[in-house]
Amino acid sequence: MKGLFYPRTATGKASIVPPPPWHYSGELITLEYRTDPAAIAALLPDGFDLADEDPGAVAAIWADWASCSDDFNEVLDPVRCLYKEMFIVVRCRFQGKTYSRCVYIWVDKEFAVLRGQHQGYPKKLGSIQMSRPVSVGKAGPRLAPGGTFGMTLAAHDRRLADGRFMITGRAASPGFVNGHPMAHSRWMPAIETDGRDSLDEVVTMSGYDVDFGRCFTGDFELAYHESPVEELLSIQPRELIAGYWHEVGVSWRAGTTLARNNLA
Repeated sequence: MKGLFYPRTATGKASIVPPPPWHYSGELITLEYRTDPAAIAALLPDGFDLADEDPGAVAAIWADWASCSDDFNEVLDPVRCLYKEMFIVVRCRFQGKTYSRCVYIWVDKEFAVLRGQHQGYPKKLGSIQMSRPVSVGKAGPRLAPGGTFGMTLAAHDRRLADGRFMITGRAASPGFVNGHPMAHSRWMPAIETDGRDSLDEVVTMSGYDVDFGRCFTGDFELAYHESPVEELLSIQPRELIAGYWHEVGVSWRAGTTLARNNLA
């Protein structure tokens, strides 16, 4: 049977996720702020600690992605290529090294959900919107000082987050919170559903052929909202750091297992 993920078939053609490498090109809005470090610590599993410096730093990121596999067929079939996501990143330490870690994330396509879960991203389905920059007309912000973007996140018919970002100038890089290799947990509960896991790993990963494009910094507003099935209010901003609009291209092939619990 062939195929990276479900369903596996004799050819692998029906698999939701094509095999890596995966290539990404995107426009991102990153909003960095500080929250209560104890709230971040509560999101870290055993074996993880808060970052030594600025332990309360958080990045809320909206992204408009194009992605494809190594045959690039998805580029000519845009429904399999284009998607949006909103994710929240903190920094942490594991085995004495500093990592970035995604603690919440929503995407709007099925393939992005399963692809992310393979990597340890805790992806859920949601509705993600962000203003598109324009170079003609009046129906969008310019990539210049004063250009103002709006962003929203919703899931289960409820608005979960919204923000505004206004460019004030150019930047050399889009902040520091999401600037380390990722450290994620891959979990799968045992089919007996008795509290045990059949998969329990800590993995790390980073991309290759990273290509940074234009980057702008600016001021922002960010608000999280109540939901019966979310916990964003526990990490709401206490102090704003800076916002960024930026372009990035990157490819990903594989990660590395840092720790694997022996399971019965």
